[in-house]
Amino acid sequence: MFTHYLVLIGLLSFAAGTVILGRWLRKNQTISDAERSSRIMHFLFFAGLIAPPIVGIFYPGLTHFDELVGLQSLPWKPLFLVLGILFAIPGLYFMGITNKLLRALGSGTNAFILTKKIVNDDIYKRTRNPMSLGFYLSVLAVAFAFSSTFVLLAVCLGLIPAHIFFLKYFEELELELRFGESYLEYKKSVPFLIPKSAH
Repeated sequence: MFTHYLVLIGLLSFAAGTVILGRWLRKNQTISDAERSSRIMHFLFFAGLIAPPIVGIFYPGLTHFDELVGLQSLPWKPLFLVLGILFAIPGLYFMGITNKLLRALGSGTNAFILTKKIVNDDIYKRTRNPMSLGFYLSVLAVAFAFSSTFVLLAVCLGLIPAHIFFLKYFEELELELRFGESYLEYKKSVPFLIPKSAH
């Protein structure tokens, strides 16, 4: 049960950090404050949303979460395995291509080396958050591939809602402060998450 609590604590820490730093940033609206708080939130993302599940891979192991909390695993395991593979392909693609674009066009990365300009080419023409979309698809793929009801519930009821709240409450303001009118124009023309048609 240790890892279950670790996952919950990580999730709550990330959500609390989003609220606290989001409120703080609304009172301290400078570029340097935006950069500083963004680095803190990225640390909380890795410490709160990424590290606990990685611990869970080794203890108790993704296939043991359900039995430890008394849940039935997902039925039709072969079907969910195929579904996991189908989710993983675009998920990993989005995460890979966005990291490449952030380095090449934004002179930064997805975390502590913040981009110096807005990336609005390639997949970023169709969705403002392709990396997040790839992340969501990838964690859903893990839940499906391991037929884990617990992981699926944790992802759908905890991780994805908490991260979308972070994007809307904190990151959009942080980007507005760092990039100003150019981000506001980009925000008007490109959808938040679900990619628009290429035509």
